[in-house]
Amino acid sequence: MSNKGKQNLFVRLVLTLGCVSIFSTITITSAWAVDPQVIETEQARIETVATISKATVCVFGSKGGGGGSGVLISPDGYALSNFHVTEATGTFMKCGLDDGKLYDTVLVGLDPTGDVALIKLLGREDFPYAPLGNSDQVQVGDEVYTVGNPFLLAADYRPSVSLGIVSGTHRYQYPAGTFLEYTDCIQVDAAINPGNSGGPLFNDRGEVIGINGRASFEKRGRVNTGAGYAISINQIKMFLDHLKSGRVVDHATLGATLVSDEDGTLYVDQILETESVYRRGLQSRDEIISIAGRTLTSVNQFKNILGIFPEGWPVKLAFRQEGETQNILVRLPALHSEQELAEIVKPKKSMHPAMGEVEKQPTGPEEYQHLYEAKPGYANYYFNRVQQERVLQAYRSTVQNLEMTEAAQNKSVWVVTGTEAKGAKYELVLAPTAIGFRIGRGIYLQPLQGEAGIDEPEASGGLLIALHQLRVWLTNGPSGFTDNYHWGSEPLDGEGPLVDVLVTTWENMESRWLFNQETGQLVGLDSRRVEDIEACELRFGSYQQYEQVFFPEQIRVSYSGTSLVTLNTEEIKVNQPAAASENKDAKVEEQK
Repeated sequence: MSNKGKQNLFVRLVLTLGCVSIFSTITITSAWAVDPQVIETEQARIETVATISKATVCVFGSKGGGGGSGVLISPDGYALSNFHVTEATGTFMKCGLDDGKLYDTVLVGLDPTGDVALIKLLGREDFPYAPLGNSDQVQVGDEVYTVGNPFLLAADYRPSVSLGIVSGTHRYQYPAGTFLEYTDCIQVDAAINPGNSGGPLFNDRGEVIGINGRASFEKRGRVNTGAGYAISINQIKMFLDHLKSGRVVDHATLGATLVSDEDGTLYVDQILETESVYRRGLQSRDEIISIAGRTLTSVNQFKNILGIFPEGWPVKLAFRQEGETQNILVRLPALHSEQELAEIVKPKKSMHPAMGEVEKQPTGPEEYQHLYEAKPGYANYYFNRVQQERVLQAYRSTVQNLEMTEAAQNKSVWVVTGTEAKGAKYELVLAPTAIGFRIGRGIYLQPLQGEAGIDEPEASGGLLIALHQLRVWLTNGPSGFTDNYHWGSEPLDGEGPLVDVLVTTWENMESRWLFNQETGQLVGLDSRRVEDIEACELRFGSYQQYEQVFFPEQIRVSYSGTSLVTLNTEEIKVNQPAAASENKDAKVEEQK
């Protein structure tokens, strides 16, 4: 082959190899190109992490002892954490945020059994916060983030983030040598290590669906095995108003124990005759069908569901007795006694090493010391007074256009007349020394001295004494009672709108006043003459002006789940006592 031919062959070979190289490069580049959707998903994840990190709190003791995590849930500084975290830090603590700043923080309320604490960061009213999600919508396989301060690594207050999935829902974690009971919780494989306690569990939308608190560990309790547990946010929502009241909150029990037979049917084994569930008809060997609308299939599930409710919460219970299905509304009793709760929250001398040393009870900065008030039964009584004032201010706004004249105050006699729902006439006399009630052919009398608290009319739960307390409230508010406090909130009659609950004491009788959370209106009163009996329940319509007083235009009365009567108000006259009238006439004569 000539030199020219060799040159042509060489050129063709080079061109061929070049084309192959270019084609290969294009092919390889195409094969390794990243799908734009992957990049978009990754960027969305980065943005979500940046957002949720801003609301995550790194918790430390005021002097550096203790520590854990938390999450802000409102712009005014309220944040959730674990009880066992604040148990180590004390009443006042320090909390660091993603902005690198450290904030003074005060304890608000405690749920020791559920391992939840509410704290409040101070110094701002515009804190970044995370929205609360719906943990009932969580499904196995959902992506989740655990965010917090594992091993107290966040020296710069920037939290650590771990990505994982939901491994299980509605899990039940036994106390296992401690009083901490995790019911209806969420199991995840995202890392939950010592120091993550109290931190948030987020869904992929950046909503808080749980509070991290417990994990399975090995190697002396330091290494997570991939099974972590978070308290469901829906459970915490039911306790939130109780925690804001500054109380040490208890969980509920039923007042009965259950057993199951071979096919899984649940029966009442033992029942306390002093509890509401017994007084409303449940008996030993009755078959339990559902509680709070959730069908029961095992004793373990029963404990799991029951554990999500605060003490005193009203729930619907369905059971079968002698082949007949019955539905009742019961108020759940407390799981612990007051003494047991006091012992649980008593400051400890030592804690788990991972949580640091327990600090002595700090007094907090001088400018914030007024934000803490010690009182038995409370984590911080100061916040109970805050909630009382909030409820009362909203209530006053609903009656600000109504008048209670001076003549209608304590020593006057109110004569209320009207008709009950079936058309019968009634007359109610509210006097300073006694209450009289006439309806149809029945005449009833309730003395207010010596025999206060009798059940009159019989089997009403003490209707007349309840109506007297209503008058006391309308004329004097909470100052007319020997004691009062904010209890929290509950759904009205188990399934109605949320109502704030104020509890008052009068002549050793405890009453619960129910205020619609949205409007502030006083919508109900549950008055109980003595412990271990059912309350007389009054439900009020709107309020009207009747000459010198304002009063509900309708009062619905029920007792032990049975509706008794509905009273429709038509007229109210205010009379002065004879002695007062005589004194007034005498003064007029003297002036003449």
